[in-house]
Amino acid sequence: QYCMRDKRFFSKLQKDEAEHAIMEKRKTSFTPAASEDTELSINHPYYDVARHGIVQLAGDDNSGRRVVTFSCCRMPPSHQLNHSRLLEYLRYTLDQYVENDYTLVYFHYGLNSRNKPSLNWLQSAYKEFDRKYKKNLKALYVVHPTNFIKILWNIFKPLISHKFGKKITYLNYLSDLREHLKYDQLNIPEDVIRHDQNLRDKQKGRPPPLAKLPPPRPPLPTQQFGVSLQYLKDKNKGQLIPPVMKQTVSYLKSKGLRVEGLFRRSASIQTMKEVHKLYNQGKPVNFDDYGDVHIPAVVLKTFLRELPQPLLTFESYDQILGITGVESSLRVTSCKQVIQGLPEHNYVVLKYLICFLHMVSQESIYNKMTGSNLACVFGLNLIWPPKGASSLSALNPLNLFTELLIDFYPNIFSSRTVPGEILP
Repeated sequence: QYCMRDKRFFSKLQKDEAEHAIMEKRKTSFTPAASEDTELSINHPYYDVARHGIVQLAGDDNSGRRVVTFSCCRMPPSHQLNHSRLLEYLRYTLDQYVENDYTLVYFHYGLNSRNKPSLNWLQSAYKEFDRKYKKNLKALYVVHPTNFIKILWNIFKPLISHKFGKKITYLNYLSDLREHLKYDQLNIPEDVIRHDQNLRDKQKGRPPPLAKLPPPRPPLPTQQFGVSLQYLKDKNKGQLIPPVMKQTVSYLKSKGLRVEGLFRRSASIQTMKEVHKLYNQGKPVNFDDYGDVHIPAVVLKTFLRELPQPLLTFESYDQILGITGVESSLRVTSCKQVIQGLPEHNYVVLKYLICFLHMVSQESIYNKMTGSNLACVFGLNLIWPPKGASSLSALNPLNLFTELLIDFYPNIFSSRTVPGEILP
């Protein structure tokens, strides 16, 4: 049975390759796109696979869910990659997120007869990812699908549940991702970008003219998202704690501390747009109207992620990455040094937030959100690099640093006070 299907599988794959070669008018020689992950340690348990950058972390989508990307063009020829190890590495990566809602982006371009896994491998991969992986996967975006994908879908249709099938969205162009994700956070391989441009040129019959981007609009006087802490302070009578943070923390403190899985769930895009609009127009937001305590939780995470500069600042990024190289007994002291070096306003806002997260962790017997679990959610919302999204290898130090802040809050924040600071 699979022998015939394998023949169709590879035949279709070869046809797709031929079409790509003709369209791009160049001789195809396989060179996997290089990963930009320069922080990967040779001691990583899956270094042999991770070094290719096939699987990447890519920030959050528009609903506050973590985004993971899979890039076929970064897969080396099959004789250079152990596909069983690739499957293990994918599970290893997803295990960090399956307790939370997450999104997967699959860049199909670059899969060819030299780097493709077998059909049997694909079948076993689908079966091996049990319900916990599929349940919290809220969206799977397949970018640049070809006829081969349709053949593959027909082969696997008997195995795929109707509910899972509804999570899959096919996107013909990279620009289609902007509707669903924070596009600038995606680490898209150059080969995929070039392929996308070739597809557009072919569609139009000629290269598109360079589009002039309109100048950025100044923020509204009541703007709350996407503006600096200083802007918010100036527009809110000198208040140090931004209104969005104060209101969401206050609501969650009174109604969410013992809610299981707090900060792990996402919210509908429509609801988030509505709440953002109300806040940015300076209108009141009553979270009781929505009947879902997870909405203010997502709003808080989104507010932090949309700050022009992370709360922990770009300047602290390299210091924070170095936390795993510090002796265990000295790590809290190291955290304290980084925090003491923050600008005054950033320090006050961070202290307010971490004080609240410490409260949440104290109720972990009910909400299941320990300092470690909260760090997995908030780490990448507090710090990210000046360009692009943090790499997978940066996750461990960023999350460890955040976990230390939460677990040792009384110690780390005890020696510095700022006039006008408040606590939740």
